[in-house]
Amino acid sequence: MDMYLLLALAETPGHGYGLMQAIRERAAGSVRVSTGSFYRRLSAVMKAGLVEETVGPKGDDPRRGAYYRLTALGRRVLAEERDRLAAVVAAVDGLRMAPRRGRP
Repeated sequence: MDMYLLLALAETPGHGYGLMQAIRERAAGSVRVSTGSFYRRLSAVMKAGLVEETVGPKGDDPRRGAYYRLTALGRRVLAEERDRLAAVVAAVDGLRMAPRRGRP
């Protein structure tokens, strides 16, 4: 869930509920997001220095609570993960897959 959380914050700061929704949408059901698990992971990435609390947009509904944004370290970690995954995809794309039996 951590990478989806960083990805959700890549373009703009967000509040907890909005981030949970963004993770659910981007993960397309492959990541289960509950309130408890989300805030545990958020706390962990904050302790790691990848995300920090910030102020929300002016005039925003104060009931939304805290807003969060990526730190410079969080942006670097996200970029490194993107590059790592791109290398994995390139390696898989470079494989010559043997045909299955009975198929050309």
